[in-house]
Formats: sequence, structure tokens, C-alpha cells
Amino acid sequence: MLFIPNFGGLFQVAILLVNAIAVLSEDRFLARIGWSNVPTDPGFGGIQETTSVKARTINLITSVRTLMRIPLIFINTVVIIYELVLG
Repeated sequence: MLFIPNFGGLFQVAILLVNAIAVLSEDRFLARIGWSNVPTDPGFGGIQETTSVKARTINLITSVRTLMRIPLIFINTVVIIYELVLG
């Protein structure tokens, strides 16, 4: 039996994950767990850590929130209309 991937379901999962990242509140949620994008003073002569997984994840969340805000409105509208019409 051949496995045929369901790209519609995969697309919906990707949209849901991007939506989840886009709606994270930096003040209410991310700052509480220490994932705020506010630069901190690394100390006298210290080097700010930008290569860690945490720093890269914070940059990814900030980038998604910035770049995908307008396209997500359009994509979500298209997905809602598609689901209403074709189920």
C-alpha cells in the first residue's frame, strides 16, 4: 500500500503553528518566562549571547510576529472561506 501524504492537513497544521506564534503576547507571556526581546546589559565588558538556542528562538518569534501579521490575515480568511464552502 502506498502512503500518500495529506498536504491539506499539513498546510493547516503549519498555519495553526504560525498563528500560535503570532498571537503570543510579549508582555503577558514571554516576559514572564524570561523570553522577552528586551536587550539586557551583558555586564561590564561582557558579551551578549546571541548564538544560543534561546536567543535564536526569541528572534524567530519576533520575526514571525513582525513579518507574518498581514499575510496571516489573508491566509486565515482564505482558509476559513475554503472550510465553510468545501468543508
